[in-house]
Amino acid sequence: MYLAMAVNENLAQISNYLIYSAMAVYLIAFFAYIVEWTFGSRSRVARQSAALTLGQAVARTEAEARPAARAQVTVTMQRSGGGTAVLTRTAVGKAGDVDVVSRGDAEPPQDGVGAAGGSERADMLGRMGVSLTILAALLQLGGVVTRGVSAGRPPWGNLYEFTCALTLIAALVYIGALAAKKNVRWLGLPLTTGILLGLGLAVSVLYTDSEQLVPALHSYWLWIHVSAAMVSGGALYAGAITTILYLCKDHYEVARQLGRAKGGRWSSICERLPAGASLDKFAYRINAVIFPLWTFAIIAGAIWAEYAWGHYWEWDPTETWAFITWVGYAAYLHARATAGWKGRKAAYLCLIAFACFLFNSYGVSIFINGKHSYAGV
Repeated sequence: MYLAMAVNENLAQISNYLIYSAMAVYLIAFFAYIVEWTFGSRSRVARQSAALTLGQAVARTEAEARPAARAQVTVTMQRSGGGTAVLTRTAVGKAGDVDVVSRGDAEPPQDGVGAAGGSERADMLGRMGVSLTILAALLQLGGVVTRGVSAGRPPWGNLYEFTCALTLIAALVYIGALAAKKNVRWLGLPLTTGILLGLGLAVSVLYTDSEQLVPALHSYWLWIHVSAAMVSGGALYAGAITTILYLCKDHYEVARQLGRAKGGRWSSICERLPAGASLDKFAYRINAVIFPLWTFAIIAGAIWAEYAWGHYWEWDPTETWAFITWVGYAAYLHARATAGWKGRKAAYLCLIAFACFLFNSYGVSIFINGKHSYAGV
């Protein structure tokens, strides 16, 4: 239970300044990523993942063909003057007879992130984009924290605060992947684009002044339930972006394999992405890791509902759509484990599930009245 206290308007104003400052830095990072994608060299991830795709296609064939290709043939001949001579040579294998079709593009070794054959200055801008993204995330973190401190409560009591915190989590997922030495700089441009759109929506449409919570939210479960849902949403957001990139890359790889790929801006963008198999695997790992936390968020919400309203489940619109979202991601994870539903079909399920999450977080709160209608707009 929280004690009512006066809102510190100075801290609330500082929070606003920090959020706007974070948006400005994200915008600079966005332009740095654009320059890198346009003029930089192809990413190491793209090169390695393309080579991996090719390697997966031929590894078993080479492993089987190599013994035949390197088999030693020993021939024993009689000498004319008596005795024998032993000749040894390498047999001719059939490895060259194998026709391999790869949906990845094996490229020559290059560094950085962006287009092949670019300048070091553009690659340096890409690294600056990462640094700017970290700085923007720190400013955003300061804005979220001061917003909560200004009212003496968790900083996610309405949709404005929830959006600021959710986009922050998405940025931290990206930064965390980089800190774990995952080469995911290719995610920087679409991620900052989404964060800027989310924060733009927050400050222009969803903004509300810092104020005290409604009585129904005065519970420690606000820390547990909403924070779990928020962290899940930020990670699912990063997974959805990666899934969209996977679909784009996969369509391009198929078109290139069939000789239908055309030059131009679209091909140039797709060539800068890692191989489709790598994108698909990265998206799956994000969603698989965060799915248990989303499950916990729903369970925690049910426990809080029983504490606040006397019932674990009342099929409130938010509860219903949270469960629909859970079913969507469960279907996606199950599809990934089923041979006939891997690839694009599973990716479409992932995007449908994320659309359900967005509708649950925003559409239900804004357009449907229920016990969870705390949008503040």
